[in-house]
Amino acid sequence: MLSFILPYYNYYMIKFLSQLLDLIYRKRCYFCGSSKDNTKMCLNCYKKIRLLPVKILKKINNTPIYSAAVYKNELQKLIRGVKYHNQKELAYFQAKLMYDYWKKLSVSEEKFVIVPVPLYPAREKKRKYNQMLLVAQEFSKLSGYPVNNEILKRIKNTKPQYKLTKKEREKNLQGAFQYNPNHYNGEKLLVIDDILTTGSTISEVTSTLQKADVNDITVFVTSCTEFNIA
Repeated sequence: MLSFILPYYNYYMIKFLSQLLDLIYRKRCYFCGSSKDNTKMCLNCYKKIRLLPVKILKKINNTPIYSAAVYKNELQKLIRGVKYHNQKELAYFQAKLMYDYWKKLSVSEEKFVIVPVPLYPAREKKRKYNQMLLVAQEFSKLSGYPVNNEILKRIKNTKPQYKLTKKEREKNLQGAFQYNPNHYNGEKLLVIDDILTTGSTISEVTSTLQKADVNDITVFVTSCTEFNIA
């Protein structure tokens, strides 16, 4: 009799322990604290982010710039969580938001190679990751575009941009990036970054590529500040 009951006992005990562990270690939403969806960003908080109209936001160095949403509220916390607070799991939601916007564009039907804006090696070593590379990898899974983080390198340890004026930002970024021709084969490039403020970073990135006669570039940022919206 015992040998008949024991397998069932073990099955239900394992199931009980599994449910208990799931309850104890259930993920909470980084934004509202809810554990209902068992994820780092619940559906309710994700839906609070409003996508921008489907159009070119502006052009920098004759390069079209698209932005998925405005840098505020949940999206601001999302970007800062990935960038500064080691919330790597949120990179998926940042990429998903971008893809939800991107797939509405006619340009999304073209083939691209994703180029995440690089970090200076010392800063990446301190942070232990490049947040935009994480987002690029997640965006790649959604879009099918390959990622190439060798085309562009950051060779200057610039000061944090948020502390600087527009003119100081431009001077700070001069000569910050280096193009590597050994890793480029004429593909359309989709440069991605998290925030567009004054546009100084994107200006320097596109200028660096254009000086090397790489002109087939589109820029896509997760967010922009409100003064960028016409």
